[in-house]
Amino acid sequence: MSATKPAIFNEMLNGEQVRPPYQNLEKWYRSMPAELRSLKQSEAEALFRRVGITFAVYGEGGDPERLIPFDMFPRVMTAEEWRKLDRGVRQRAAALNAFLADVYDRREIIRAGKIPEHLVTNNEAFEKAAIGFRPPRGVFSHIVGVDLVRTGPDQFYVLEDNCRTPSGVSYMLQNREIMMRMFPQLFMESRIRPVDGYAGLLKKTLASVAPQKCQGEPNIVILTPGHFNSAYYEHSFLADLMGVELVEGQDLFVEGDFVWMKTTEGPKKVDVIYRRIDDAFIDPLCFRPDSMLGVPGLMSVYRSGGVTICSAPGAGVADDKAIYTFVPEMIRFYLGEEPILENVPTWQCAKQDDCKYVLENLSELVVKEVHGSGGYGMLVGPKSDKSTIESFAAKIRKNPDNYIAQPTLALSACPTFVEEGIAPRHVDLRPYCLVGETIELVPGGLTRVALTEGSLVVNSSQGGGVKDTWVLAE
Repeated sequence: MSATKPAIFNEMLNGEQVRPPYQNLEKWYRSMPAELRSLKQSEAEALFRRVGITFAVYGEGGDPERLIPFDMFPRVMTAEEWRKLDRGVRQRAAALNAFLADVYDRREIIRAGKIPEHLVTNNEAFEKAAIGFRPPRGVFSHIVGVDLVRTGPDQFYVLEDNCRTPSGVSYMLQNREIMMRMFPQLFMESRIRPVDGYAGLLKKTLASVAPQKCQGEPNIVILTPGHFNSAYYEHSFLADLMGVELVEGQDLFVEGDFVWMKTTEGPKKVDVIYRRIDDAFIDPLCFRPDSMLGVPGLMSVYRSGGVTICSAPGAGVADDKAIYTFVPEMIRFYLGEEPILENVPTWQCAKQDDCKYVLENLSELVVKEVHGSGGYGMLVGPKSDKSTIESFAAKIRKNPDNYIAQPTLALSACPTFVEEGIAPRHVDLRPYCLVGETIELVPGGLTRVALTEGSLVVNSSQGGGVKDTWVLAE
Protein backbone atom coordinates (compact mmCIF):
# COMPACT_ATOMS: atom_id res chain seq x y z
CA MET A 1 0.00 0.00 0.00
CA SER A 2 1.40 3.41 -0.88
CA ALA A 3 0.12 6.81 0.06
CA THR A 4 0.76 10.35 -1.07
CA LYS A 5 2.42 12.32 1.67
CA PRO A 6 -0.25 14.72 3.00
CA ALA A 7 0.41 18.46 3.06
CA ILE A 8 1.32 19.89 6.47
CA PHE A 9 -0.80 22.77 7.73
CA ASN A 10 1.41 25.67 8.83
CA GLU A 11 -0.47 27.54 11.56
CA MET A 12 1.34 30.81 10.80
CA LEU A 13 1.56 30.83 7.01
CA ASN A 14 -1.02 30.44 4.29
CA GLY A 15 1.34 30.08 1.33
CA GLU A 16 3.50 33.20 1.54
CA GLN A 17 0.88 35.13 3.51
CA VAL A 18 1.02 35.39 7.31
CA ARG A 19 -2.31 34.30 8.81
CA PRO A 20 -4.05 37.14 10.74
CA PRO A 21 -3.58 35.70 14.29
CA TYR A 22 0.20 35.62 13.78
CA GLN A 23 0.73 39.06 12.20
CA ASN A 24 1.80 40.76 15.45
CA LEU A 25 4.20 37.93 16.23
CA GLU A 26 5.74 38.02 12.78
CA LYS A 27 6.58 41.74 13.24
CA TRP A 28 7.91 41.00 16.74
CA TYR A 29 10.17 38.23 15.45
CA ARG A 30 11.52 40.29 12.55
CA SER A 31 12.34 43.21 14.84
CA MET A 32 14.36 41.04 17.26
CA PRO A 33 18.09 40.70 16.50
CA ALA A 34 19.64 37.23 16.85
CA GLU A 35 21.75 38.40 19.81
CA LEU A 36 18.67 39.58 21.72
CA ARG A 37 16.84 36.34 20.94
CA SER A 38 19.76 34.32 22.27
CA LEU A 39 19.90 36.49 25.39
CA LYS A 40 16.16 36.09 26.00
CA GLN A 41 16.37 32.33 25.53
CA SER A 42 19.11 32.16 28.18
CA GLU A 43 17.02 34.40 30.44
CA ALA A 44 14.02 32.05 30.05
CA GLU A 45 16.13 29.01 30.97
CA ALA A 46 17.52 30.83 34.01
CA LEU A 47 13.98 31.71 35.15
CA PHE A 48 12.82 28.12 34.75
CA ARG A 49 15.79 26.89 36.77
CA ARG A 50 15.27 29.53 39.45
CA VAL A 51 11.68 28.44 40.09
CA GLY A 52 12.69 24.78 39.92
CA ILE A 53 10.80 23.66 36.83
CA THR A 54 12.57 20.45 35.96
CA PHE A 55 11.27 17.17 34.65
CA ALA A 56 12.62 13.89 35.98
CA VAL A 57 13.55 11.21 33.46
CA TYR A 58 14.63 7.91 34.96
CA GLY A 59 16.67 5.02 33.60
CA GLU A 60 19.02 7.12 31.47
CA GLY A 61 21.92 7.40 33.90
CA GLY A 62 23.34 10.62 35.27
CA ASP A 63 21.19 13.38 36.76
CA PRO A 64 17.52 12.51 36.13
CA GLU A 65 16.43 16.13 36.62
CA ARG A 66 16.47 18.16 33.43
CA LEU A 67 14.88 21.29 32.04
CA ILE A 68 12.05 20.86 29.55
CA PRO A 69 13.11 22.95 26.53
CA PHE A 70 11.00 26.12 26.30
CA ASP A 71 10.34 27.70 22.93
CA MET A 72 9.69 31.45 23.04
CA PHE A 73 7.56 31.62 19.88
CA PRO A 74 3.93 31.36 21.13
CA ARG A 75 1.22 29.33 19.47
CA VAL A 76 -1.86 31.42 18.66
CA MET A 77 -5.52 30.51 18.29
CA THR A 78 -8.38 32.77 17.31
CA ALA A 79 -11.46 33.18 19.49
CA GLU A 80 -13.48 31.23 16.94
CA GLU A 81 -11.01 28.30 16.87
CA TRP A 82 -11.00 28.15 20.66
CA ARG A 83 -14.81 28.27 20.85
CA LYS A 84 -15.02 24.97 18.95
CA LEU A 85 -12.31 23.32 21.08
CA ASP A 86 -13.88 24.59 24.31
CA ARG A 87 -17.29 23.15 23.42
CA GLY A 88 -15.79 19.88 22.20
CA VAL A 89 -13.63 19.30 25.27
CA ARG A 90 -16.51 20.06 27.68
CA GLN A 91 -18.74 17.66 25.75
CA ARG A 92 -16.11 14.93 25.90
CA ALA A 93 -15.46 15.40 29.64
CA ALA A 94 -19.21 15.18 30.35
CA ALA A 95 -19.56 11.95 28.32
CA LEU A 96 -16.49 10.33 29.92
CA ASN A 97 -17.86 11.03 33.39
CA ALA A 98 -21.29 9.69 32.43
CA PHE A 99 -19.58 6.53 31.17
CA LEU A 100 -17.66 6.06 34.42
CA ALA A 101 -20.77 6.57 36.56
CA ASP A 102 -22.57 4.03 34.37
CA VAL A 103 -19.96 1.23 34.21
CA TYR A 104 -19.54 1.22 37.98
CA ASP A 105 -23.32 1.01 38.40
CA ARG A 106 -26.04 -0.13 35.93
CA ARG A 107 -23.78 -0.62 32.86
CA GLU A 108 -26.50 0.50 30.50
CA ILE A 109 -24.06 1.23 27.67
CA ILE A 110 -22.84 -2.39 27.86
CA ARG A 111 -26.37 -3.78 28.04
CA ALA A 112 -27.24 -1.70 24.99
CA GLY A 113 -24.41 -3.41 23.09
CA LYS A 114 -22.49 -0.19 22.47
CA ILE A 115 -19.26 -1.28 24.23
CA PRO A 116 -18.04 -4.87 24.75
CA GLU A 117 -18.16 -5.79 28.44
CA HIS A 118 -14.71 -7.42 28.46
CA LEU A 119 -13.05 -4.14 27.43
CA VAL A 120 -14.33 -2.64 30.67
CA THR A 121 -14.29 -5.44 33.26
CA ASN A 122 -11.01 -7.01 32.08
CA ASN A 123 -9.30 -3.62 31.92
CA GLU A 124 -6.44 -3.33 34.41
CA ALA A 125 -7.68 0.18 35.33
CA PHE A 126 -11.16 -1.11 36.27
CA GLU A 127 -11.39 -1.05 40.06
CA LYS A 128 -13.85 -3.48 41.67
CA ALA A 129 -13.66 -1.38 44.85
CA ALA A 130 -15.52 1.41 43.01
CA ILE A 131 -18.49 -0.75 41.92
CA GLY A 132 -21.80 0.50 43.29
CA PHE A 133 -20.32 3.73 44.67
CA ARG A 134 -21.47 7.10 43.40
CA PRO A 135 -18.99 9.89 44.22
CA PRO A 136 -20.25 13.41 45.02
CA ARG A 137 -22.10 14.91 42.03
CA GLY A 138 -21.46 11.65 40.16
CA VAL A 139 -18.06 12.93 39.06
CA PHE A 140 -15.26 10.36 38.70
CA SER A 141 -12.74 12.33 36.64
CA HIS A 142 -12.33 15.86 37.98
CA ILE A 143 -9.37 16.96 35.83
CA VAL A 144 -9.57 15.73 32.23
CA GLY A 145 -6.59 16.38 29.95
CA VAL A 146 -7.63 16.00 26.32
CA ASP A 147 -4.74 15.70 23.85
CA LEU A 148 -5.60 17.40 20.56
CA VAL A 149 -3.87 17.58 17.20
CA ARG A 150 -4.62 19.74 14.21
CA THR A 151 -4.33 18.82 10.54
CA GLY A 152 -5.89 21.84 8.80
CA PRO A 153 -7.61 25.22 9.31
CA ASP A 154 -10.75 23.56 10.72
CA GLN A 155 -9.58 20.00 11.37
CA PHE A 156 -8.92 19.09 15.00
CA TYR A 157 -8.72 15.51 16.28
CA VAL A 158 -8.60 14.02 19.78
CA LEU A 159 -5.49 11.88 20.10
CA GLU A 160 -6.25 10.56 23.60
CA ASP A 161 -8.01 11.32 26.87
CA ASN A 162 -6.32 11.54 30.28
CA CYS A 163 -8.84 10.97 33.07
CA ARG A 164 -6.60 10.12 36.03
CA THR A 165 -3.92 12.67 36.92
CA PRO A 166 -2.98 14.56 33.74
CA SER A 167 0.23 16.51 34.31
CA GLY A 168 1.72 19.57 32.68
CA VAL A 169 -0.61 22.36 33.81
CA SER A 170 2.23 23.99 35.78
CA TYR A 171 4.10 24.42 32.50
CA MET A 172 1.05 26.06 30.91
CA LEU A 173 1.00 28.60 33.76
CA GLN A 174 4.74 29.17 33.96
CA ASN A 175 5.15 29.48 30.18
CA ARG A 176 2.73 32.41 30.33
CA GLU A 177 4.32 33.94 33.40
CA ILE A 178 7.78 33.88 31.84
CA MET A 179 6.61 35.22 28.47
CA MET A 180 4.82 38.13 30.18
CA ARG A 181 7.92 38.89 32.23
CA MET A 182 10.26 38.82 29.23
CA PHE A 183 8.04 40.49 26.61
CA PRO A 184 5.54 42.79 28.39
CA GLN A 185 5.20 45.03 25.32
CA LEU A 186 4.07 42.09 23.22
CA PHE A 187 1.19 41.46 25.61
CA MET A 188 0.23 45.13 25.62
CA GLU A 189 -0.07 45.00 21.82
CA SER A 190 -2.10 41.77 21.71
CA ARG A 191 -5.45 40.92 23.28
CA ILE A 192 -4.67 37.55 24.86
CA ARG A 193 -7.06 35.79 27.22
CA PRO A 194 -5.49 35.01 30.63
CA VAL A 195 -4.84 31.52 32.04
CA ASP A 196 -3.89 32.56 35.57
CA GLY A 197 -7.40 31.83 36.87
CA TYR A 198 -6.70 28.08 36.67
CA ALA A 199 -5.69 27.61 40.32
CA GLY A 200 -8.82 29.41 41.53
CA LEU A 201 -11.01 27.29 39.25
CA LEU A 202 -9.28 24.10 40.39
CA LYS A 203 -9.83 24.96 44.06
CA LYS A 204 -13.47 25.83 43.37
CA THR A 205 -13.94 22.52 41.49
CA LEU A 206 -12.39 20.48 44.31
CA ALA A 207 -14.47 22.29 46.95
CA SER A 208 -17.66 21.68 44.94
CA VAL A 209 -17.25 17.90 45.28
CA ALA A 210 -16.76 17.86 49.05
CA PRO A 211 -18.24 14.72 50.66
CA GLN A 212 -21.67 14.63 52.24
CA LYS A 213 -20.20 14.50 55.76
CA CYS A 214 -18.25 17.74 55.24
CA GLN A 215 -19.42 20.62 57.39
CA GLY A 216 -18.37 24.16 56.57
CA GLU A 217 -15.54 25.04 54.20
CA PRO A 218 -13.82 21.86 52.96
CA ASN A 219 -10.20 21.21 53.86
CA ILE A 220 -8.40 20.30 50.60
CA VAL A 221 -4.97 18.66 50.31
CA ILE A 222 -2.78 17.45 47.44
CA LEU A 223 -1.45 13.93 47.97
CA THR A 224 1.98 13.43 46.36
CA PRO A 225 4.21 10.34 46.18
CA GLY A 226 7.06 12.62 47.22
CA HIS A 227 9.96 14.57 45.76
CA PHE A 228 11.30 11.65 43.72
CA ASN A 229 8.20 11.75 41.49
CA SER A 230 8.74 13.25 38.02
CA ALA A 231 5.88 15.74 38.51
CA TYR A 232 6.68 16.72 42.09
CA TYR A 233 7.40 20.31 41.08
CA GLU A 234 3.84 20.56 39.76
CA HIS A 235 2.34 19.13 42.94
CA SER A 236 4.08 21.71 45.14
CA PHE A 237 3.42 24.50 42.63
CA LEU A 238 -0.35 23.85 42.59
CA ALA A 239 -0.49 23.51 46.38
CA ASP A 240 1.18 26.94 46.73
CA LEU A 241 -1.14 28.55 44.17
CA MET A 242 -4.29 27.16 45.81
CA GLY A 243 -3.08 27.78 49.35
CA VAL A 244 -3.59 24.14 50.38
CA GLU A 245 -1.34 21.61 52.09
CA LEU A 246 0.92 19.29 50.10
CA VAL A 247 0.98 15.96 51.91
CA GLU A 248 2.47 12.49 51.60
CA GLY A 249 0.72 9.32 52.73
CA GLN A 250 2.61 9.33 56.05
CA ASP A 251 1.09 12.76 56.86
CA LEU A 252 -2.45 11.34 56.83
CA PHE A 253 -4.22 8.71 58.92
CA VAL A 254 -7.70 7.25 59.27
CA GLU A 255 -9.54 7.36 62.58
CA GLY A 256 -13.26 6.74 62.95
CA ASP A 257 -15.17 7.81 59.86
CA PHE A 258 -12.66 10.41 58.65
CA VAL A 259 -9.19 11.07 57.27
CA TRP A 260 -6.96 13.27 59.39
CA MET A 261 -3.81 15.28 58.69
CA LYS A 262 -1.03 15.46 61.26
CA THR A 263 -0.18 19.06 62.16
CA THR A 264 1.85 20.73 64.90
CA GLU A 265 -1.46 21.80 66.44
CA GLY A 266 -2.94 18.31 66.43
CA PRO A 267 -4.99 16.32 63.89
CA LYS A 268 -7.00 18.25 61.29
CA LYS A 269 -9.84 16.63 59.32
CA VAL A 270 -9.34 16.33 55.55
CA ASP A 271 -12.38 16.55 53.25
CA VAL A 272 -10.99 16.48 49.70
CA ILE A 273 -7.82 14.76 48.49
CA TYR A 274 -6.47 15.75 45.09
CA ARG A 275 -4.34 12.67 44.64
CA ARG A 276 -1.33 12.56 42.34
CA ILE A 277 -0.53 8.89 43.00
CA ASP A 278 -1.80 5.87 41.08
CA ASP A 279 -4.79 3.80 42.21
CA ALA A 280 -2.60 0.84 43.14
CA PHE A 281 -0.81 2.85 45.85
CA ILE A 282 -3.72 4.78 47.42
CA ASP A 283 -4.65 2.34 50.17
CA PRO A 284 -2.59 -0.76 51.09
CA LEU A 285 -5.65 -2.34 52.74
CA CYS A 286 -7.58 -2.22 49.45
CA PHE A 287 -4.98 -2.28 46.67
CA ARG A 288 -1.26 -3.09 46.80
CA PRO A 289 -0.46 -4.25 50.35
CA ASP A 290 3.19 -3.24 49.97
CA SER A 291 2.39 0.42 49.21
CA MET A 292 4.20 2.90 51.43
CA LEU A 293 2.70 5.89 49.59
CA GLY A 294 -0.98 5.60 50.51
CA VAL A 295 -3.20 5.80 53.57
CA PRO A 296 -4.43 2.55 55.20
CA GLY A 297 -8.23 2.59 55.40
CA LEU A 298 -8.67 5.51 52.97
CA MET A 299 -11.03 3.62 50.64
CA SER A 300 -13.33 2.68 53.51
CA VAL A 301 -13.70 6.35 54.50
CA TYR A 302 -14.15 7.30 50.82
CA ARG A 303 -16.96 4.80 50.30
CA SER A 304 -18.72 5.90 53.49
CA GLY A 305 -18.81 9.55 52.35
CA GLY A 306 -16.18 10.84 54.76
CA VAL A 307 -13.70 12.07 52.12
CA THR A 308 -13.62 12.73 48.37
CA ILE A 309 -10.71 11.46 46.25
CA CYS A 310 -10.04 13.43 43.05
CA SER A 311 -9.89 11.89 40.56
CA ALA A 312 -11.83 8.87 41.77
CA PRO A 313 -10.18 5.46 41.95
CA GLY A 314 -11.13 3.58 38.79
CA ALA A 315 -11.33 6.67 36.57
CA GLY A 316 -8.52 5.25 34.42
CA VAL A 317 -10.84 2.80 32.68
CA ALA A 318 -12.16 5.76 30.65
CA ASP A 319 -8.77 6.81 29.22
CA ASP A 320 -7.67 3.40 28.04
CA LYS A 321 -6.73 3.54 24.35
CA ALA A 322 -9.11 0.69 23.49
CA ILE A 323 -12.02 2.48 25.22
CA TYR A 324 -11.01 5.70 23.39
CA THR A 325 -12.46 4.34 20.15
CA PHE A 326 -15.94 4.31 21.75
CA VAL A 327 -16.01 7.90 23.09
CA PRO A 328 -18.02 9.23 20.09
CA GLU A 329 -20.58 6.52 20.85
CA MET A 330 -20.61 7.57 24.53
CA ILE A 331 -21.41 11.14 23.48
CA ARG A 332 -24.39 9.95 21.41
CA PHE A 333 -25.56 7.49 24.07
CA TYR A 334 -25.35 9.67 27.18
CA LEU A 335 -25.75 13.20 25.82
CA GLY A 336 -27.86 12.60 22.69
CA GLU A 337 -25.45 14.80 20.72
CA GLU A 338 -23.09 14.38 17.80
CA PRO A 339 -19.38 14.66 18.71
CA ILE A 340 -17.95 18.15 18.15
CA LEU A 341 -14.38 16.82 18.04
CA GLU A 342 -13.48 13.76 16.01
CA ASN A 343 -11.38 10.80 17.07
CA VAL A 344 -8.38 9.79 15.00
CA PRO A 345 -9.41 6.71 12.93
CA THR A 346 -8.24 3.72 14.97
CA TRP A 347 -7.68 0.01 14.34
CA GLN A 348 -7.99 -2.34 17.32
CA CYS A 349 -5.53 -5.18 17.02
CA ALA A 350 -7.82 -7.23 19.28
CA LYS A 351 -10.09 -7.52 16.21
CA GLN A 352 -8.82 -10.08 13.72
CA ASP A 353 -9.49 -8.05 10.56
CA ASP A 354 -8.02 -4.89 12.10
CA CYS A 355 -4.93 -6.78 13.24
CA LYS A 356 -4.41 -8.23 9.75
CA TYR A 357 -4.60 -4.75 8.23
CA VAL A 358 -2.20 -3.31 10.82
CA LEU A 359 0.40 -6.03 10.31
CA GLU A 360 0.25 -5.56 6.53
CA ASN A 361 0.68 -1.77 6.81
CA LEU A 362 2.97 -1.24 9.81
CA SER A 363 5.37 0.95 7.85
CA GLU A 364 2.65 3.59 7.42
CA LEU A 365 0.95 3.48 10.83
CA VAL A 366 1.49 4.64 14.41
CA VAL A 367 1.01 1.73 16.83
CA LYS A 368 0.49 2.28 20.56
CA GLU A 369 0.18 0.11 23.63
CA VAL A 370 -3.35 0.22 25.01
CA HIS A 371 -2.05 1.19 28.48
CA GLY A 372 1.07 3.06 27.30
CA SER A 373 1.87 6.70 28.02
CA GLY A 374 4.63 9.26 27.69
CA GLY A 375 5.51 8.25 24.13
CA TYR A 376 6.87 4.88 25.29
CA GLY A 377 5.88 1.51 23.83
CA MET A 378 4.91 2.94 20.46
CA LEU A 379 5.97 2.50 16.86
CA VAL A 380 6.00 5.35 14.35
CA GLY A 381 6.05 3.25 11.17
CA PRO A 382 7.27 5.83 8.63
CA LYS A 383 10.20 6.75 10.93
CA SER A 384 11.23 3.16 11.73
CA ASP A 385 13.65 0.81 9.99
CA LYS A 386 12.75 -2.65 8.75
CA SER A 387 14.17 -4.57 11.74
CA THR A 388 12.29 -2.34 14.24
CA ILE A 389 9.04 -2.90 12.34
CA GLU A 390 9.59 -6.67 12.23
CA SER A 391 10.33 -6.80 15.94
CA PHE A 392 7.19 -4.76 16.71
CA ALA A 393 5.10 -7.04 14.46
CA ALA A 394 6.20 -9.99 16.63
CA LYS A 395 4.98 -8.16 19.75
CA ILE A 396 1.58 -7.53 18.15
CA ARG A 397 1.22 -11.17 17.06
CA LYS A 398 2.09 -12.33 20.58
CA ASN A 399 -0.41 -10.03 22.33
CA PRO A 400 -2.76 -8.31 19.82
CA ASP A 401 -5.17 -7.11 22.55
CA ASN A 402 -2.40 -4.84 23.85
CA TYR A 403 -2.20 -2.62 20.74
CA ILE A 404 -4.15 -0.11 18.67
CA ALA A 405 -2.99 1.57 15.47
CA GLN A 406 -3.71 4.91 13.84
CA PRO A 407 -2.77 6.56 10.55
CA THR A 408 0.25 8.85 10.59
CA LEU A 409 -1.50 12.22 10.69
CA ALA A 410 0.08 15.26 9.11
CA LEU A 411 0.22 17.21 12.39
CA SER A 412 0.10 20.97 12.04
CA ALA A 413 3.35 22.89 12.47
CA CYS A 414 4.06 26.09 14.39
CA PRO A 415 6.97 28.49 14.02
CA THR A 416 9.68 27.51 16.48
CA PHE A 417 13.03 29.13 17.21
CA VAL A 418 15.99 27.21 15.78
CA GLU A 419 19.64 28.18 15.29
CA GLU A 420 19.06 29.89 11.95
CA GLY A 421 15.87 31.75 12.94
CA ILE A 422 12.45 30.11 12.94
CA ALA A 423 11.25 26.88 11.37
CA PRO A 424 8.00 24.89 11.51
CA ARG A 425 7.84 22.09 14.08
CA HIS A 426 4.95 19.72 14.85
CA VAL A 427 2.76 20.48 17.89
CA ASP A 428 -0.13 19.11 19.91
CA LEU A 429 -2.30 20.71 22.61
CA ARG A 430 -3.53 19.57 26.02
CA PRO A 431 -6.32 21.73 27.48
CA TYR A 432 -7.27 21.00 31.09
CA CYS A 433 -10.98 20.55 31.76
CA LEU A 434 -12.20 20.82 35.36
CA VAL A 435 -15.35 18.88 36.27
CA GLY A 436 -17.27 19.49 39.49
CA GLU A 437 -20.50 21.38 40.06
CA THR A 438 -19.80 22.92 36.64
CA ILE A 439 -17.43 22.11 33.77
CA GLU A 440 -14.73 24.76 33.33
CA LEU A 441 -11.73 25.41 31.05
CA VAL A 442 -9.21 28.20 31.01
CA PRO A 443 -8.63 29.51 27.46
CA GLY A 444 -5.47 27.73 26.39
CA GLY A 445 -3.54 24.67 27.41
CA LEU A 446 -0.12 23.10 27.17
CA THR A 447 1.33 23.15 23.66
CA ARG A 448 4.03 20.52 23.29
CA VAL A 449 6.42 20.78 20.38
CA ALA A 450 8.58 18.15 18.67
CA LEU A 451 11.87 20.04 18.52
CA THR A 452 13.56 17.58 16.16
CA GLU A 453 12.87 18.38 12.53
CA GLY A 454 10.25 16.02 11.09
CA SER A 455 9.58 14.30 14.45
CA LEU A 456 5.97 13.66 15.50
CA VAL A 457 6.80 12.74 19.12
CA VAL A 458 6.11 15.74 21.36
CA ASN A 459 6.34 14.07 24.78
CA SER A 460 8.71 15.75 27.25
CA SER A 461 10.07 12.32 28.19
CA GLN A 462 11.04 11.84 24.53
CA GLY A 463 12.84 15.18 24.08
CA GLY A 464 9.88 17.42 23.22
CA GLY A 465 9.57 21.02 24.36
CA VAL A 466 6.79 23.41 25.41
CA LYS A 467 5.54 26.82 24.35
CA ASP A 468 2.98 29.38 25.48
CA THR A 469 -0.50 29.00 24.00
CA TRP A 470 -2.41 32.19 23.21
CA VAL A 471 -6.16 32.42 22.73
CA LEU A 472 -7.04 35.80 21.29
CA ALA A 473 -9.96 37.72 22.80
CA GLU A 474 -13.05 38.43 20.68
